[in-house]
Amino acid sequence: MSQELKSGSGPARKLLQSGIIFSAASFLTGLGNYAFQAIIGRLLKEHGEYGLANSTFVFMGLLGLPLAIATAAVTHYIARFNFSGDDARLQGLLGGCRKFLFRFTIAGSALAVVLIKPLSDFFNFPRTGLMFIALACVLAGLWGAFATALCQGMAWFKRLALIGLWGVCLRLAFGGFIVMKYPATETAVLATGFALLSNLVLLFWKKDLSRPSQAISPWNREFVQFLIVAAACVGGGYCFTQGDMLVAKRFFSNTELDAYSCAERLAAALPIVVAPLLTVLFTHRSGQRHGDALREQLKLLGLYTMGLICGAISLFVLRNFCVKLIFGRPAPEAAAMIAPLAMTMVFVGLLQALAMWALASRWLKIALLYGGLGLAYWITLLCLGKSPEDLLRVMPVTAGIAFGAVFLIWLVAMRGHKTETLKSDAASLDG
Repeated sequence: MSQELKSGSGPARKLLQSGIIFSAASFLTGLGNYAFQAIIGRLLKEHGEYGLANSTFVFMGLLGLPLAIATAAVTHYIARFNFSGDDARLQGLLGGCRKFLFRFTIAGSALAVVLIKPLSDFFNFPRTGLMFIALACVLAGLWGAFATALCQGMAWFKRLALIGLWGVCLRLAFGGFIVMKYPATETAVLATGFALLSNLVLLFWKKDLSRPSQAISPWNREFVQFLIVAAACVGGGYCFTQGDMLVAKRFFSNTELDAYSCAERLAAALPIVVAPLLTVLFTHRSGQRHGDALREQLKLLGLYTMGLICGAISLFVLRNFCVKLIFGRPAPEAAAMIAPLAMTMVFVGLLQALAMWALASRWLKIALLYGGLGLAYWITLLCLGKSPEDLLRVMPVTAGIAFGAVFLIWLVAMRGHKTETLKSDAASLDG
């Protein structure tokens, strides 16, 4: 078991501490990424390519979805045994998961190569050279995620925070130089790919990730079931948080896409800034669900909610200032889009929290519902969001309906879980 988990005053108290530390570091990372948006916003908007650059980043995320799904499944399994105290089985499982992720990464890389051409045509990406660079960055990102998945399962949040901070420093240094010299979407994407070199920091902990042990295959009925549900949960999350950018790329003009991209990236930062709390919550809930751990997890969930709402209010108040920071001048058309987008992202962020809770608790029906609603949300946007006005009218309403449905079912599941816990405690006392 990692030393980070053994130290301190117990896993329950360690949970909140880890979440706050990881969130603080990730907040700094978010500020760095915001600075990168300011760099490309000022340099690329005049060429009509700012929106194209952000759409390409989102498209790269679509190609990387298979490994994101595998990462969620592996994180859950490793975390489960990490908290069990069975170190021998944990090391064997790590060996088995390494083999699984390695093979899945190869398969995901091959799938990205096959799908990039038809998908780029569907979403109207204009240049073959840009897609070639994007593919290279996707492949590098897949192999970086291969190692960080194991770190997340071991609850090495401080190490993950270090990787994130180092990555954004590389992105800013490389991007500030090359995009300024060659202002184009291709150079902005290259800067993002260069930041992936931060994953090389993991070589310092290579021994921790590759201790000699008899590999134990993670494959069993439960793991396959969870992998299917993880696909629904991660896929639904992508549809809710990033699918709108691809809708905008398909239907909007370059000018509309630039304005929408600025407002959307600002609003999308709301759940991203507090997302580290969900990472900690997911890892710990995967291993512990009762007693002090449950109370600390609910506190963490409340902290996440407060951060999300306060962030949305702050963004709305400072919308003109934030837009001006990115473009270097006022952009009323972008600032006007922030209110509906911020409202949408509050609903989306809360949906993510409930989905992660359900996934870690193995409430499979809720996770599957979340995935289905995410796909329905994206299809609705594709059908009805063919202009900025239509898209911004549809997004908050559909996201709010989806949140209401998941929240009601989550409350029912929580009440059932509490009843089962009370019965179990009563049976233990009788025994």
